Amino acid sequence: MDTPLHTIAVVGLGTMGTGIAEVLAHAGREVIGIDISAAATRHAVTTLEASTARSVLRERFSEQERQNILARFRTFSDLQAAADADLVIEVAPESYETKQQIFRALDAIVRPTAILATGTNALSVTRLAADTAHPERVLGLHFFNPAPAMKLVEVVSSVLTAPPAIEAVTALARELGKEPVAVGDRPGFVADGLLFGYLNQAAAMYEAKYASREDIDAAMRLGCGLPMGPLALLDLIGTDTARTVLEAMYSASKDRLHAPAPILKQLSDAGLHGRKTGRGFYTYDAPESATVVADALTPLDGEGTVTGRRVESVGVAGSGTMASGIAEVFAKAGYQVVLAARSPEKAETAKSRIAKSLSRSVDKGRITAEARDETLARITPAGSLDAFADVDLAVEAVAEDLAVKQQLFETLDKVCKEGAVLATTTSSLPVIACARATTRPQDVIGMHFFNPAPAMKLVEVVRTVLTSDDVHATVREVCAKVRKHPVDCGDRAGFIVNALLFPYLNNAIKMVEEHYATLDDIDAAMKLGGGYPMGPFELLDVVGLDVSLAIERVLHREFRDPGLAPAPLLEHLVAAGCLGRKTGRGFREYARR
Repeated sequence: MDTPLHTIAVVGLGTMGTGIAEVLAHAGREVIGIDISAAATRHAVTTLEASTARSVLRERFSEQERQNILARFRTFSDLQAAADADLVIEVAPESYETKQQIFRALDAIVRPTAILATGTNALSVTRLAADTAHPERVLGLHFFNPAPAMKLVEVVSSVLTAPPAIEAVTALARELGKEPVAVGDRPGFVADGLLFGYLNQAAAMYEAKYASREDIDAAMRLGCGLPMGPLALLDLIGTDTARTVLEAMYSASKDRLHAPAPILKQLSDAGLHGRKTGRGFYTYDAPESATVVADALTPLDGEGTVTGRRVESVGVAGSGTMASGIAEVFAKAGYQVVLAARSPEKAETAKSRIAKSLSRSVDKGRITAEARDETLARITPAGSLDAFADVDLAVEAVAEDLAVKQQLFETLDKVCKEGAVLATTTSSLPVIACARATTRPQDVIGMHFFNPAPAMKLVEVVRTVLTSDDVHATVREVCAKVRKHPVDCGDRAGFIVNALLFPYLNNAIKMVEEHYATLDDIDAAMKLGGGYPMGPFELLDVVGLDVSLAIERVLHREFRDPGLAPAPLLEHLVAAGCLGRKTGRGFREYARR
């Protein structure tokens, strides 16, 4: 059954307002577009004409249907045009003063039964509502960009909002084909509340020159499956908008993780707002363009004059899933691989796991049976690290326990030949601690593969202050040969991916602790609003709550930031043995296999 919200005014015809108007017109609503800028109203009409023309070409609807959609969208420069609207959606710039002026004016224009919605994601809906004559009809309706494509809509109620208003806009959102999530009034709501903390940390990481903008973005795309890297996303959102949102979040939370990174202030003050101005973290070929062009910070092809060491044989220490996956990667690329475990039986079991993995690839037509057999023939199982005597590169993939790794590196130091590169796959422990367990710390480096190693393209290449240039060059050359994307980072907790990922996961847990939103709503918000392949609680249960807690503790210990302290709920679940999918229960319960 249709909602009574048939005539809808959209105030502010920027990118978001135009997108919302398009969604409404497509859904059969009469849309009144209002903007004081004649250029903005013309651009909105042109945008709708172009998008509907593309849809006709793609045979999504007929030319007659296109004309009907265009007829339902009318533009005006005066708020008086909203007089007959059942719902007004304000999408003006993120300024209390601007939004309050609009709502005060609307009070005297719209009917008493009309609902007033703000599209803010940073400002207090309650504060905006309290300044109007009828606060009970004011709520938040937060679409995501681009509005026609993104499924999530956050429906925000204040303590003053009347339930029928919430029910009406929630029903409307569903009729628009969106997924409405009900949230309370706090800066950022669910999706942006989690997203902007992560973006802020990425900006601070770049500002500290810990990693290049390209490596930070590649790490999060390839390591987490995100549609965009954080710095590219900040450019899309706008550095000025991000700064405004973070200021509002910090004002409410007083969490240092929400205090805008100084670089955001510097970029926004300089007018470098991202794509809309043609320059932000990256440089674009024109304002509003998505095409990145080279600038002074762009890495040069073939940059670096140091030549790596020759690598023909690789030793992989370990017998678990990660060790097997890494051995498979090297063998597929043509390297002779020694797979060493604590016993010959464990090594053979690990090789059998690789054989099954390769056979699955044969069944799916990804490789031939001949290629499988050739790959397996390159892998020699061994029950002792003594078999690493002649390898050019030794990679450890054993338990994430520093004492265990240090003992293993002591052994590698004794058995490996002079000039061999020694690599650790640790995801959270200091690489330098492994290096200092040897008499050749200059030969030690981090090679953090991601699970499953055969599928994941990313490798974090972690240099210590003692790692030699040719060892670093060697690992980057090896990554290229095994078709992985290397990103450079220094030897500090979490490297790039985990340092950005796990605080985000921790903040999601805090949202649940505070009863702000449910597990399902948070997971839906991040998948539908942020484009994440998994919601934070799905991911936590897959990673393992014990593993997640260990990484959170390492990050907290390294950076000493109170905001990085593990959420108590995470600690309690781990103490109770609820570790995620592997135990059948974590944040959710799972059927036992």
